[in-house]
Amino acid sequence: MLELKKWKNGAKGHRFVLSFSGGKDSVLALYKAKQVGEAIGLLVMLEEEGKRSRSHGMSPGLIEAQAKSIGLPVYMAASSWRNYEKEFIHLLEKAKIHGAEALVTGDLDMEAHGCWHEKVTEHVGLRLGMPLWGMNHREAVKEFINLGFETIIVTVNLSLGMREDDLGRTLTHDYVEELEDRGIDPCGEGGEFHTTVINGPIFKFPIHVRKCEILKDGEYAFLPLALKDAQKNN
Repeated sequence: MLELKKWKNGAKGHRFVLSFSGGKDSVLALYKAKQVGEAIGLLVMLEEEGKRSRSHGMSPGLIEAQAKSIGLPVYMAASSWRNYEKEFIHLLEKAKIHGAEALVTGDLDMEAHGCWHEKVTEHVGLRLGMPLWGMNHREAVKEFINLGFETIIVTVNLSLGMREDDLGRTLTHDYVEELEDRGIDPCGEGGEFHTTVINGPIFKFPIHVRKCEILKDGEYAFLPLALKDAQKNN
């Protein structure tokens, strides 16, 4: 219990950088951590070619639009899986130079000791905060929706109960109930789906996007989002 309290409050009274996917969990973690600490930036890992984020397949332009609306700089690096840890640590070191004292993540389920994020933060000399860790999945989604965040389903795993027509849908209480009725974790913690947040209480302005052509890769289907032309110049 002490360890849970320690990790949930790891950013309390500290300046922190957030491991940012652009999805609901990392955004909710940022919202919560900002209540007790000071955010100094967002940390984003891109795929090797640097064209989209490794976690949610978002373009650097869309990530930068989110960061601008949130009002934080982005620490971004492209990496293969082989060099992922090295590049992640490099970004943490850069954030530490700029004043970060902790790393915050949006993880809900994680082993109590020896997790990867604990390893890399200890290597750099940062604290670790996981404000969502141990939360009931249904309650986490309910809080996210009740706070007024708006998010779009952008990736689905078709082998885990998700369908192509789930792409582009917005998380609402009714939709969450539908997902649960279909046997799907409301947070997508089994890898069923990923989201992109486009508005909410920590956004200064909504992110206006257009939905592009759906792409498929094996058991996965993706809905790329592009910034509408007017927003590119904001």
